[in-house]
Amino acid sequence: MKTMKKFISPNTWFEFEYPEAWFEFEDGEGAFLFYNPDVWDGNFRISGFKGETPSYGEEFVRDEIDYNLKLKPYDLSDADGAYEVSYFEQDEHEFASHRWYIGLRDMGFVCTFTVLKHSSIALAEQIIKSIKVRDLSEKYPAEIIPVRLSEIYAIDEAYESIAKFVKDTFSKDFQGIEEDVASLSKILDDQMFSAKKRERWIDLGLTLAVIMANEIEGIEWKTLIDGNREAPVLFYNPTGVIIDPLKLVWSRVKAGENFSITESYQDALASLHA
Repeated sequence: MKTMKKFISPNTWFEFEYPEAWFEFEDGEGAFLFYNPDVWDGNFRISGFKGETPSYGEEFVRDEIDYNLKLKPYDLSDADGAYEVSYFEQDEHEFASHRWYIGLRDMGFVCTFTVLKHSSIALAEQIIKSIKVRDLSEKYPAEIIPVRLSEIYAIDEAYESIAKFVKDTFSKDFQGIEEDVASLSKILDDQMFSAKKRERWIDLGLTLAVIMANEIEGIEWKTLIDGNREAPVLFYNPTGVIIDPLKLVWSRVKAGENFSITESYQDALASLHA
């Protein structure tokens, strides 16, 4: 059995486990796509739909079965399910598209697994059986999971915003390396952002974290899930230290601290080995 890692959906509606060697890739709105980019062993997609009643999942599957007579019941111990498979050819290869409709509590799921014809679907079934609907009224412990596309997009947007600001304001290229910390320091020193501009300060912290990730071997991005907060954080593999970009700049600005960006950057570097 493959080593698995966890995915928690945006809004923390549901979670499931997927293979360690797989990663999330861009797909249509509301759908999440995963596969191994190095050794392809199938594409797995999942879409989740939240209903307004506790029995929505059961109703979702029943409606699909009534609509599509080709569906066959799919046995799950704690969920309702239906299944079908279709075949197609592409680039002289034969593929199978396996599709499941799953009803679990107040959610319905559509899962597809595209793989070479006659290949095993055991891996997809393992993922499907790991799906759990989270209780939004329950307080879950904070979790660190592999970075999701939604957080990658937030990181990229923040970095591009600050890089453009630096270039436009100081007529200086921004390369995302340590020497750029001086430009970020000037933004704070000269009070170029209002203390009320929370998002700008968060962007600044994320950009500082990007520089750290670029400069320090062993750092990778993760996603923090903590109550209503879903945010990118840095994880230092050698020591397990977590650096929260929110605390690099915005938390200190909000608290009215007297600090410099360079100081915050150096403090964060020192914490990696504390």
